Amino acid sequence: MSTTVEPILSARNLTKRYGRVVAIDNADFDLYPGEILAVIGDNGAGKSTMIKALTGAVQPDGGDIRLDGKPLHLSNPQEARDAGIETVYQQLALSPALSIADNMFLGRELRRKDMLGKVLRMLDKRTMRGIAREKLNELGLMTIQNIDQAVETLSGGQRQGVAVARAAAFGSRVLMLDEPTAALGVKESRKVLDLILNVRARGLPIVLISHNMPHVFEIADRIHIHRLGRRLCVVDPKSISMSDAVALMTGAMDPGSLRAAA
Repeated sequence: MSTTVEPILSARNLTKRYGRVVAIDNADFDLYPGEILAVIGDNGAGKSTMIKALTGAVQPDGGDIRLDGKPLHLSNPQEARDAGIETVYQQLALSPALSIADNMFLGRELRRKDMLGKVLRMLDKRTMRGIAREKLNELGLMTIQNIDQAVETLSGGQRQGVAVARAAAFGSRVLMLDEPTAALGVKESRKVLDLILNVRARGLPIVLISHNMPHVFEIADRIHIHRLGRRLCVVDPKSISMSDAVALMTGAMDPGSLRAAA
């Protein structure tokens, strides 16, 4: 990545302690416009805590987070969403009994603009259905025909698609994806990967947290390797092998032996 391009989301010297346990140890992070940045690391490396700090779910004990070069202080996930940072967690956080349209606008419901909306607080279901359909179509989710069907009737891949579409619809700056293909089969994983590439093609930068190395190497522009609570290095997937990436994650290889990505 060119040094003349400023990161859209960055962090410096992030720290987080739980008693004597240091979860994040002066960690750095950089996400550049229009890229897919994969974040990988062994279990317990601290990558999840770092991502939670970047999305308001955890408050770091120290360090600096910046969005578009400006200091960003997040007290909770809602403040991250208000800043344009959307996260799709592995659990999806969808309500199975509600419709696709209702899930798309869960917590963001639109009220009617007439007196029924202002006085009786009635929801504008027609507008929400239209926007939900539009967002699904934009991302190529044409197999979902009925926007009013319950999410519990969808396949795993379709549910993941709805979650990603919801995040992409409201995430104006950054999209974070936590293990988006972990519980999916080969065919549905392929659809989700295509969906991620489609989101990136629309200009939204993506952070992909994943243990699936083939997926990481297929779609990531850069790979952030996290080890022992901090960023070990950032590498170019085109200039490193999967085995070398695993060796870096586990400490079997020193990053000095590789040419790190800028």
